[in-house]
Amino acid sequence: MQEKFDDRPIGVFDSGQGGLTVLSRLVDLMPNEDYVFYGDSAHAPYGVKTPEEVYQLTKQVIDELIKKDHVKAVMIACNTATSVAADRLRQEYDLPIIGIEPAVKPAVQENAGTVVAMATPLTLKAPKFNDLAAKYAKKDQVVKVPAPKLVELVEDGQMDTPAVYDYLHGLLDPYAGQTDGVVLGCTHFPFAKKAIKNILGPKTKVYDGAIGAAEEVKRQLAKRGELTDRTEPGEISFKNSKPGAGELSQKLFQIYRQDCQ
Repeated sequence: MQEKFDDRPIGVFDSGQGGLTVLSRLVDLMPNEDYVFYGDSAHAPYGVKTPEEVYQLTKQVIDELIKKDHVKAVMIACNTATSVAADRLRQEYDLPIIGIEPAVKPAVQENAGTVVAMATPLTLKAPKFNDLAAKYAKKDQVVKVPAPKLVELVEDGQMDTPAVYDYLHGLLDPYAGQTDGVVLGCTHFPFAKKAIKNILGPKTKVYDGAIGAAEEVKRQLAKRGELTDRTEPGEISFKNSKPGAGELSQKLFQIYRQDCQ
């Protein structure tokens, strides 16, 4: 049987700019694929909305990616949207929809002590996160730290600024030198990884789910015979619901590739 190939782009969606951190991992793993990144910055942050609101917003973006960009798969590069909408959306579409989960399992398996889990309030309340923690962590091993303002700071293009440090000190100072690992349960947060490590201590291990999510996208496309067979680098299109934010996405993506990853 002849092997199939598919040159349609992969859609990558986030509530704003955070999904660029997942896009970067996808490009590392599948550099010859085309990508369409869609940030819904006009409606960010998602982490303070209701589950139904998040579902409706996510569905609107997926519909656009399918109808206008003809994507072959959608990577929901948003922990909040994955937590409350991904399972429902998979029942409504016949293309792969891959979500991202907080990397709780490796964090608690590799560290015996306290693990800090930073995420949006909605992600930390969702059954998906709490089921992961209950399944893999010891009692009280995982400390939840909601950090909604960090999403807003990254949306403003701030990663290593005094405002970021001031906010993070208020959240993380109680755990400085007291934690073995930190789970970045929001795709915006790797932009501030340097600041987070500076506060918690250089020995603190940082975990996020981007690599595992990228590997799952590749696995599902390979299973369907939908990987590209091109040998040249693919192209990336940046779109955003907020005027001008698509250009910011392109700029932040380059900064992340050079300085943050």
